[in-house]
Amino acid sequence: MVELTLSDPSLCAAVASTLMENSAPGNSSATPSRPGRPPAIELTDLDMRIARDGTWFYRGSPINRMPLVKLFASVLRREHDGSYWLVTPAERGRVTVEDAPFIAVAVDRQGEGRAQRLIFRTNLDEIVTADIDHPLRVETAADGTPAPYILVRPGLEARPGLEARLARPVFYELVEWGEEEPIAGESQFGVWSGGRFFRLGELDET
Repeated sequence: MVELTLSDPSLCAAVASTLMENSAPGNSSATPSRPGRPPAIELTDLDMRIARDGTWFYRGSPINRMPLVKLFASVLRREHDGSYWLVTPAERGRVTVEDAPFIAVAVDRQGEGRAQRLIFRTNLDEIVTADIDHPLRVETAADGTPAPYILVRPGLEARPGLEARLARPVFYELVEWGEEEPIAGESQFGVWSGGRFFRLGELDET
């Protein structure tokens, strides 16, 4: 089996077989080293970028092969300082992420009220249900618009996890399903999923 070499200019052509051997889908932690294997070599910047719309770029060119992007994503991890890295048994290199590494492009609702489950699909076809381990959060962007995210892969060893930003149509669906709930003595607007209430934003009291 050929080892993945992140510093190789032919990275995109040689990656698939090694990643399939050394990574498990949905695992954002570093791949454990085999006995006797030297520590991973740190390559710092790989000249790889995940754009705000979820497109992956390598050396300025988009990576158009979806299976390859999914394999890269399978070894993506986030460090304590918030930086993103591709990690293989032999090497690790930094990846630039403009916003979140994934985009939630669809949502399905199962059940009703407090028993309902909101099931999201990402642009890389990962499926995640909003719950206590995969929370929804809504920040306010610089332009004042809501910036909603869901945690797709929880981090290990106190590291931050990997999130998906909700596409605008997906967030609008959540708003349509939203309801007011008395939480901690005040009325809040949000949605239920997985037995937990997730706040979507402030109520308009005008």
